[in-house]
Amino acid sequence: MNGGPSGFHNTPVTKAIVIATALFTIPFGVRGYSLKLGLAYQDIFEKLRIWRLICSVFAFSSTPELIFGLGLLYYFRVFERQIGSNKYAVFVTFSVLVPLLFEILALGYLKDFLDKLTPGPYSLIFASFVPFFFDIPVSSKFRILTVHLSNKSFIYLAGLQLLFSSGKQSLVPGLCGILAGCFYRFNTFGIRRFKFPDAVTSSLSRVAWPSSSSSSQNSSSDNNVERLPSYPSHQRDVNHLEETVPILPQPSEASVATLISMGFDRNSAMQALLLTRNDLNAATNLLLEAQSH
Repeated sequence: MNGGPSGFHNTPVTKAIVIATALFTIPFGVRGYSLKLGLAYQDIFEKLRIWRLICSVFAFSSTPELIFGLGLLYYFRVFERQIGSNKYAVFVTFSVLVPLLFEILALGYLKDFLDKLTPGPYSLIFASFVPFFFDIPVSSKFRILTVHLSNKSFIYLAGLQLLFSSGKQSLVPGLCGILAGCFYRFNTFGIRRFKFPDAVTSSLSRVAWPSSSSSSQNSSSDNNVERLPSYPSHQRDVNHLEETVPILPQPSEASVATLISMGFDRNSAMQALLLTRNDLNAATNLLLEAQSH
């Protein structure tokens, strides 16, 4: 199961997070310091070590955790394409700061049971599982022996592997992330109406090692529209949709969500479904064919 078109097109925030995670993890891991980076009771309540707070957000403590974590972060870039970089940056900030507060409280109240938490962007990853559960539809089901699975099962399995990778030390940050994801999902404090200025996400496009100038220009933060590529015949049909297609009911949200989960933006998904008279398979083929050109 993939998160849509490959690469970090229109996902500058995700790209910056992936790069930051790798840059924080690899140097500390090479020097053998990674196991010492976890947030501990002493770091907060005895010796206020701000650098430990920062490192605990980004640096994983082991190579397997780094592999699973970066894989999930890369997959969840689909949400940045769905809501735009401006709002996704708010989601990231909320999913880091709120769980960090919960983790500090957990260390204070459970100091006899929990003296340290494993480092890494656990809170962001597991906050992302909330929209993954609610907003990404199941597009295929299959069975292995007597076990019924879906195309989402492997993402859940990777998440479970990461969640229990360090026992209670990784379980607490993961649960705090899920709680923050629920707060965002149900719009606690009206958080979903906020968004970062264009200048912030545009700067991320330049800082996070852009592969080309065109990718920087296309990553406008609140405009996550990946327009249908310039494929003459299909583009002409889309541009003159009102002339070629009679008035039809709006495509179902389930069909639109399925196309969004494949990495296409909402506008292109709506246009393709209208053009193909709400035929999901035909719309998918149209978008993929247009993208290949």
